[in-house]
Amino acid sequence: MLTIASNTLSQTCQTTSRREFIQVGTLGLAGINLAQLLATTAFAKGKGKYDFVKDKAIVMLNLQGGPTHIETFDPKMTAPSEYRAMFGEVKTSVPGVTFGSHFENLARQAHRMAVVRSYAHGNSSHPSAAALVSAGGNPTKACMASMFSRIAGLSNPLTGLPRSIVVTPKTLGPAYKDLNNSSDRISSTGSLPLAYKMFDPSAGGKVLQDMQLNLTENRFEDRQGLLRKVDELRFQAESSGVLASQDEFNQQAYDVILGGISKAFDISDEDPRLIEAYDTGHIKPPRHLTKKKKNGKAIPKQSPVALGKQMLLARRLCESGCGFVTVTSTGWDMHGNAFGVDDGMPVLGTAVDKAVSAFIEDVHQRGLQDKILLIITGEFGRTPKINKQGGRDHWGNLCTLAFSGGGLKMGQVVGQSDKTASLPAADKVNNNMLLGTVMHTLFDVGKVRLLSNLPKDVQDAVVNSRPIPQLV
Repeated sequence: MLTIASNTLSQTCQTTSRREFIQVGTLGLAGINLAQLLATTAFAKGKGKYDFVKDKAIVMLNLQGGPTHIETFDPKMTAPSEYRAMFGEVKTSVPGVTFGSHFENLARQAHRMAVVRSYAHGNSSHPSAAALVSAGGNPTKACMASMFSRIAGLSNPLTGLPRSIVVTPKTLGPAYKDLNNSSDRISSTGSLPLAYKMFDPSAGGKVLQDMQLNLTENRFEDRQGLLRKVDELRFQAESSGVLASQDEFNQQAYDVILGGISKAFDISDEDPRLIEAYDTGHIKPPRHLTKKKKNGKAIPKQSPVALGKQMLLARRLCESGCGFVTVTSTGWDMHGNAFGVDDGMPVLGTAVDKAVSAFIEDVHQRGLQDKILLIITGEFGRTPKINKQGGRDHWGNLCTLAFSGGGLKMGQVVGQSDKTASLPAADKVNNNMLLGTVMHTLFDVGKVRLLSNLPKDVQDAVVNSRPIPQLV
């Protein structure tokens, strides 16, 4: 077992002060360590043991604040002017389908997407709607990422990465520390233990007791410092010949502990041309909005300058064994007090268009389109009618929802809104269908039904969920 000491002091049962440690490589399960688990896993696979966890991953882009469904994927240019998309529409690669005009790059990728124009849940309150969508309405009230960790295990047994990770701007480092980073509304564990909360590399969280990478409750605040310490340990191990003396599974364990963690979070080794394709660093709110708007001081913190790198990191984490990555982007509460639709879409919409289109293209270039399912959503949509401040208000009666990849049926529009994009007019999609689409992507649900070690409410939530029928 490897340990990395923190600077935190605590009392032992003998009341003596000691340093806390990060224990790396232990499972805390019947004395099994990581190397033993890797060997056991390989043996089990050699014997043909089934795995109810599919080789799939979810990336959920959560547009926090409530993205306008009209200016994104349902422009409704046949509606009266006060309802239709403020900036017009753009034709897509799917005949007869248009997106909002800020999504020119995504429009060219529409054949690789499925947009839902009939998703509704009826909740227009930020906290409860955000929690409802992130949970897919399941009765445990745990977000789907935590549900996944509860069923699949806290971390990937072959790579050591947590099963679910949230990527906020701050995850990319100190340069983005002043941007909004809140993920509290979408990370509830509901009735599940707090151990199953999404792992937040930038802020820490509660103890994850049974991860291959076990961290103390007071996690290191300086992630970069932790990664430097990991790199130092690898150098020391290589210099001393420790690694050369290990058997196959001990070697793999060292690779997980000393290499995989830092490599997964380090995007600097990517092709500079790819980083540029993702990069949204130049997409910034105009400075004059800060003084012009009532809540203008909030606008700089909602800048999407980190979004491209967040999406690139999400792809890397999926490749490294994380099964559920949540990416946050704030500023979508476009009433007009801070961002309105009139000045928010040119900034936030343009950033999403660049970052997400790069992600979709990247995933396809790597042949991962059947493995990674991208979901774009938020807590609710916006009112069909534009308000006097050039914005739209809360609207839970029709919400933004789009998919790409995951081996599902793409190149289509699911459902239909009414003539003013106010309500679903056909093929309504509800929260259970969102939950079902996610869970059926990640699991062999028939095998989950047979598991004996799950709480009944968790098992029932998965088994009783039904995916969006047009996608499967």
